[in-house]
Amino acid sequence: MSSDHLEIVLIATAWSTAAGVVGLAVGWLIRHRSLGWIPPLVAVVAVVALLAGMVGTARAMFLSDHDFGVVVWVSVVAGVVATAFATALGYTLVRTSRRLREDTRRFGEVGRFAGVAHGPAEFQALSAELARTSDRLEAAREAASRADASRRDLVSWVAHDLRTPLAGLRAMTEALEDGLAEEPARYHRQMRGEVDRMVRMVDDLFELSRIHAGVLRLEPECVALGDLVSEAIAGAEIAARDGRVHVGGSVEQGLVVTADPAGLTRVVRNLVTNAIRHTPADGTVEIRGRSVPDGVELAVTDGCGGIASENLPHVFDVAWRGESARTPEGLLGPGTQDPHAGDGSSGAGLGLAIVKGIVEAHHGRVHVANTGPGCRFAVVLPV
Repeated sequence: MSSDHLEIVLIATAWSTAAGVVGLAVGWLIRHRSLGWIPPLVAVVAVVALLAGMVGTARAMFLSDHDFGVVVWVSVVAGVVATAFATALGYTLVRTSRRLREDTRRFGEVGRFAGVAHGPAEFQALSAELARTSDRLEAAREAASRADASRRDLVSWVAHDLRTPLAGLRAMTEALEDGLAEEPARYHRQMRGEVDRMVRMVDDLFELSRIHAGVLRLEPECVALGDLVSEAIAGAEIAARDGRVHVGGSVEQGLVVTADPAGLTRVVRNLVTNAIRHTPADGTVEIRGRSVPDGVELAVTDGCGGIASENLPHVFDVAWRGESARTPEGLLGPGTQDPHAGDGSSGAGLGLAIVKGIVEAHHGRVHVANTGPGCRFAVVLPV
C-alpha cells in the first residue's frame, strides 16, 4: 500500500469513527425509546460516516468541486432512500413487537398464550417459547388442581377412617369402665389393634408428606433382590395364612439393585400386603424379579379379579380407593371393596401412593395392568 493510500485510509477512518461515535451517543440517548428508531438511526449513521470519510479525504484524493458535489448528492439521495426503507423496517418491527405484547397481555389475563408466530425469527422463537410455557403452566395448574382435590379427599377420608376406630375405642373404654365387658382381655386386644392401625396411618401420612415435600432421604446401597423378596414373603406369611392365600415367587440368580434398603422393603411389603388383601381365599400371589433392558423389574401378580380400565390411571393417586370404598376393609359388606382400593398398610389409601413416591425417588417407574385372574404391579428400577 502506497503512502497516499495509507493517508486516505487513516483520514477516512478518523472521520468515519467520529461520525460513528456521535451515532453511538445518539443511540444511547434514545435507548429507551421505541424499537422503530433503531433501523433509521443505523441507516443515517452509515450514510453520515460515508460522507464524513469522503469530506475528510476529498482533498487528499484531489477531487474537483464538481466531482465532490456529485458524490455528495449521490450519497445524500442514497442515504434518504436507505433511511426510508430502514424506517419502514422499523415500523414492521414495532408492529410485530406490539402484536407480541398484546398476545402476552392476553396470556396474563386468561392464562393461555394463543399468539401466532410472525415477524423475524427471534420473535417467532419467543412466541413459540411463550406457547410452550403456556402449555407447561396449564399442565401445572391441572396437576395442582388434582393435588388439591386429592388432598381434600385425603383429609375427608382419613378423618372418616380415624373417626370409626376412635368411636370403637370410646365404646370399648366405656364398657371397661362400667364393668360391662365380659372378656376384658379381648377388648384390650381389639383396642391395641385399633391403636396400631391408627399409628400406621399416621406413619403413612408422615412418609407421604416427606415424599411430596421432596425431603425423602435415601441411602442407596447394593441390595440382593432375592433376599429382599424372601423377607417379604416371610413377613407376609401370617396375613397370607389368615386369608388362605398362597404367596410364592422367584428372582433371577444374583440379581442386585442399587436402592435404599428400607425404602425398597416398604415398596415390596406394601405391594405384597395389598395383593394378599384383595386376593380371594385359595388364590395365589406371585412375586417375580428379573433383569430388563433398562434396569431391574420386580412384579407382584395377584388374583383380585382385575381393576376397571377407567380406574387404572388412578390406582397410585393419594387416597384413591375406588368409588365404592370409603371405609376401611372389614367395615363394608362382602364384595363391596374395589380391587386394590386400599393401600396394604393403614387402610387409608396411602400405600400405593407411597410406593409410587419411593420408586420415583429412585428414578424408577411403577405401573399396573390387568392380567389373567388379577392385576400385575411392576416396579422398574435402574441398576
